[in-house]
Amino acid sequence: MPHDVARASGGAAVAEPVTPVSASAHVFVDDLAEPRLVDGDHRHLGRVLRLRPGAAVTAGDGEGRWRSCRLGAGPELEVAGEVVADERPDPPITIAFAVVKGDRPELVVQKLTEVGVDRIVPFVAERSVVRWDAAKVERQSVRFADIARQAAMQCRRTFLPRVDALSDFRAVAELPGAGLAERTGVPPSLSVPTLLIGPEGGWGLAEKASRLPSVRIGAHTLRSETAAITAGALLVAIRSRLVGECVPSQVEGPHAP
Repeated sequence: MPHDVARASGGAAVAEPVTPVSASAHVFVDDLAEPRLVDGDHRHLGRVLRLRPGAAVTAGDGEGRWRSCRLGAGPELEVAGEVVADERPDPPITIAFAVVKGDRPELVVQKLTEVGVDRIVPFVAERSVVRWDAAKVERQSVRFADIARQAAMQCRRTFLPRVDALSDFRAVAELPGAGLAERTGVPPSLSVPTLLIGPEGGWGLAEKASRLPSVRIGAHTLRSETAAITAGALLVAIRSRLVGECVPSQVEGPHAP
């Protein structure tokens, strides 16, 4: 493991491994062999985080590979450790959410990235109020990718989530392991690792007739953005074994309370 930080222990300096969690900052670069900060990240580390040359940082490629580095005077990073490859979490967790008004879709992408969701799919549902034209779809795709990247650096993720372009219900209903988030249904589990979150007006008749399993994520009626973030957090917590998973035998029927 890479070593870069010396800490005092009984008067002696003891080197400890530098990881994305323990480093002063975590960044993404295009080339781990010759890591170089993009302009925005270089300014952020110096002006916002106020890091100085020599600070311990980690650089990743967004695919689970990372290495420890030291911040230089310019955008080039000084390599300080070997490349480490993290194991990708399994199963992959996907949240597809119907786009809503304002900047709430951006909040959803940010928070789903922070909690550890692997794939994020915005889509238009039957009762969606929001309808984006082609130019808006392109702008939002770029914006979502940037939000996910910044959020992944902030929370020290080594895997960048996949953020799809705007889709429709038919496409998201065919995602592997898909289920509908509903007020009634089975508890969340890894047997349904993809949850579809409806719009403010709820699911349409055709969507309810899709034969996808219904999964309940709370006892109350949640706003669309709250439901998406809650669903992602629950599934990641189950996968991380932070909470227990309810197996089918523990549930009495598909609409048990």
